Amino acid sequence: MTQLHASAPPATRGDHEARDALRRVRSEVAKVVVGQDEAVTGLLMALLTRGHVLLEGAPGTAKTLLVRALSQALSVEHKRVQFTPDLMPGDVTGSLVFNASTSDFSFRPGPVFTNLLLADEVNRTPPKTQASLLEAMAERTVTIDGQPRDLPNPFLVAATQNPIEYEGTYPLPEAQLDRFLLKVELPAPPRDAEIEIVSRHAAGFDPSDLQAAGLRAVATAEDLQAGMAAVRRVQVHPQVVAYIVDIARATRHSPSLALGMSPRAATALMSTARAWAWLNGRDFVTPDDVKVMAPSTIAHRLTLRPEADLEGVRVGAVLASAVDSVVVPR
Repeated sequence: MTQLHASAPPATRGDHEARDALRRVRSEVAKVVVGQDEAVTGLLMALLTRGHVLLEGAPGTAKTLLVRALSQALSVEHKRVQFTPDLMPGDVTGSLVFNASTSDFSFRPGPVFTNLLLADEVNRTPPKTQASLLEAMAERTVTIDGQPRDLPNPFLVAATQNPIEYEGTYPLPEAQLDRFLLKVELPAPPRDAEIEIVSRHAAGFDPSDLQAAGLRAVATAEDLQAGMAAVRRVQVHPQVVAYIVDIARATRHSPSLALGMSPRAATALMSTARAWAWLNGRDFVTPDDVKVMAPSTIAHRLTLRPEADLEGVRVGAVLASAVDSVVVPR
């Protein structure tokens, strides 16, 4: 493994405690969500880097259960919004409500005022309502009647979409896709995992009662804050920075892509590589960390040319080719 790193400050005891707590979160969520370790890790990395996650999976792959279990293991608040064609922006962000007793307007917060927001089937609501999330995701505030209101910290949007059924949906525009730090696919579980799922239900598992399943809080918002600070201290060697930029430039020159990586995408790749390195016990980023995180961080931000799409070219294959074309620093 290539290991380029600058001299880094030693990890503090708080760093180790926070990392151990977040590792326990993964084990705790696995008590109720089987075979989705990648999605759990992706959500944790997004929290550590103040990002958001797009979860893509067919119905019944535990997307809602995953967010509920994560919020309980982290002892933070979560809310769920079912996105529908008639959902209005104020239904998400909140609105001013007239109070007859005071003859004045008061603010009624929407479900976006929480720590983990599950935006279920986000592509089923019109663009105007989808756009209501943009300010919240980018600025962590919402503006009502000209007054900005801060959202809680931590704050993460976990948006879901069904990759199969597109009738009656509104595809997310590139600007909104670019706001998601990661896109994580939740596939159907392998045979052994599916046997475990069905066996748990046969034994009386109730997804609506997570405490009965033995799920408990093993980390806190303070652990997340300590983890965020530790991730920001992870060192990125100038050659690794150049490696990320060269990957971005390679996507922009790909003949199969109409839209390559933006500078924001390059910064996102650095952030996720940092979080991956820290969760794996290192205080420096390697080129291998960048390679591991490139598919889930970058693929959803790329747009194929129409002719490449017609030929059946896959975005993942184009990205892999771009990464392979860049010389790995040593």
